[in-house]
Amino acid sequence: MSSQYNMMEMMICTAAKFLENGKTVAVGTGAPCAAAMLAQKTHAPDLVVVFEAGGIAPQLPQMPISVGDSRTFFRAVMAAGMCEMMTTCCRGLVDYAFLGGAQIDAYGNLNSTIVGDYAKPKVRFPGSGGANDFASMCWRTMIMTVHNQSRFVEKVDFVTSPGFLTGAGAREAAGLAPGSGPYKIVTDMAVMGFDHASKRMMVESLHPGVTLDKVRENTGFELLVADHVEITAEPTHEELTILREEVDPLRYVIGR
Repeated sequence: MSSQYNMMEMMICTAAKFLENGKTVAVGTGAPCAAAMLAQKTHAPDLVVVFEAGGIAPQLPQMPISVGDSRTFFRAVMAAGMCEMMTTCCRGLVDYAFLGGAQIDAYGNLNSTIVGDYAKPKVRFPGSGGANDFASMCWRTMIMTVHNQSRFVEKVDFVTSPGFLTGAGAREAAGLAPGSGPYKIVTDMAVMGFDHASKRMMVESLHPGVTLDKVRENTGFELLVADHVEITAEPTHEELTILREEVDPLRYVIGR
């Protein structure tokens, strides 16, 4: 990794590029919010950002510290609530959503509930919150996470947020909208998408200096590999300047 930027900056700048102008994205706080703010300040000025607690299309003056932070309502189109926000997702009006979790499997299913046996878990996490709603109802979900075998597992211990479930057709059979589901996984090593036919996770690009073998070593299941694996574009000077001076000047996220 270049000394000009750190891993978190690389992930944020990479994720921001996938957010299109004029689309809608549901975010939490932290890195996903930073990615959305960076996209707005660069190539997607008309990106509509929405928050789980009800802030719809705010003009974020600073990085919020929670989804209910008053800054998530600053000059917003609407100061709604969680019910209105989730029904907006249910109506198919949210294009992208960012999710996270303790575990992810080859089909993009996420676990943010427990590790181990449900009755007697090794670790218990906060659970879904709005994550299941986002994963079920938003059209495309994206995940930003560090890349290691404890997170990328053969089978999640609990499906908190559905990806493609057990493979092609399973999501639709469960009653979820055709064409929806996991989109991109951005880690500190690579960018993964999903194979159209099998719905399994597939390496699409490697970050500078990272080998495919290293990614495989840190993944607990067999990864598919795209026919042409690209090298992820490094953050530009403009992106880093905006990220550091306008999006996260206090380094709440990029300082990690």
